[in-house]
Amino acid sequence: MSRTRIVATIGPASCTPQILKNMAAAGMGVARLNGSHGSLDWHQKTIALLRETLPEIPILLDIPGRKIRTGQLSNEPLFKAGDIIILTTDPNYRGEQKVVINNSQLHKDLNAGDIIFADDGTLKFTVTAIEATDISCRAETSGQLKSRKGINVPYVQLRGKPVTDRDGEMIKFAKENGVDFVGISFVESASHVEEIRAIVGSSWPRIVSKIENRGGLQNMEEVIRATDAIMIDRGDLAVETSLEHVAIFQKRILRCARMHAKPVIVATEMLHTMINNPQPTKAEVTDITNAVLDGASATMLSGETAVGAYPSIAISTMRTISAAAESLVQETMQSDLASSSSVPQAMSGAINLLCRNLPITKIIAITVSGFAARTISAETPSQPILAVSNDKMAARSFNLLAGVKGVYVDIPFSKHTTEHIVECLTELWRRHEINHDDFLLVTAVAYPRSGNRMNLIQTHAVADLIETLNWK
Repeated sequence: MSRTRIVATIGPASCTPQILKNMAAAGMGVARLNGSHGSLDWHQKTIALLRETLPEIPILLDIPGRKIRTGQLSNEPLFKAGDIIILTTDPNYRGEQKVVINNSQLHKDLNAGDIIFADDGTLKFTVTAIEATDISCRAETSGQLKSRKGINVPYVQLRGKPVTDRDGEMIKFAKENGVDFVGISFVESASHVEEIRAIVGSSWPRIVSKIENRGGLQNMEEVIRATDAIMIDRGDLAVETSLEHVAIFQKRILRCARMHAKPVIVATEMLHTMINNPQPTKAEVTDITNAVLDGASATMLSGETAVGAYPSIAISTMRTISAAAESLVQETMQSDLASSSSVPQAMSGAINLLCRNLPITKIIAITVSGFAARTISAETPSQPILAVSNDKMAARSFNLLAGVKGVYVDIPFSKHTTEHIVECLTELWRRHEINHDDFLLVTAVAYPRSGNRMNLIQTHAVADLIETLNWK
């Protein structure tokens, strides 16, 4: 199993128990649901299916947010360059001569001459006229505009609040159905993240902020500080900024996120040809390799697993490519113990050094929130990390982190002693998560107070623990 997690989108091609089990066996670490497709009833049934079939797999519900899309069309128009296509913001239109979009105000924001892109930038239109709620466009490319495809207007300032009523409904749905992560589109500021967090109202679901436009790039660091995880949606990012800079932006986001120990999911067309073919292109292999080398915590499959013909093979292929890239990371990784006034950062550097100079086989992070697991994971150790928590949802969410397996234990974590550390190790032994030959590095918080994190490091030979603690 590679360290880099694989986020796989569940759709019509993958929502059966056996296929889900095959996908998990192939390497799926997180199951994603795309809120832009399917009804809430479908999503609810799929969440229940995932929980029944793969109870340890965390679920990410991607919320559409301000994303503009075409509606469910009775006619998906084919056109040639120069043809006129009419978009309409009238939600009541049900005919075949116009293409309905889900933004009821877009006609007020556009003018003749403005550029519109569709379907991840593969289709381009120029606005020729606006009459009431109808937007007449000249096609600059030939193609077909299909249902539920994204619409981008990168050079136009859109009106409306960043958090929509629909966002609130979807977050409520996510909470009611025990979803682990919600993905938020077009995040541009820390205040946007905090507004979502206020709607969430508790620790769960955790927030995955999508950086995919100019505003998100300009305020990248404050967004990364405020959120729980980042997704780089390269489809919208390419259209909203510039195609030639997407790889550069990806590297900048990954570098900044690593500085703040925040996991990053790299998404969009990573194995796009495998929707219809069992083999990837060399360019796709290179793309995944570079994402891993740059420090991605996870890579994502969309249509490849949602509607593709080879969902399990696509996951297995991505896992193999990631594992090959990770071998280079381990070969070239140099210890970088930069001076720091932060105890967790200094401890993380010490853990990294110990793992490279001692025969450590497993790292045990005993953590309620996952801070220790995130911090250690960001150092990219070669050893597997077992993140142990007495919060069931937290433990499940740790599976998003590179190289981390979340383990839930029903053990009270003491603020006055360290006895719970021994209890956690005992439970790991009972579950066969650690064995006689393991040499462990254990980190935890001893005697916690506000702001006190990750202040304890221990090393243990499991063979010694078996004898000392009389494990049977």
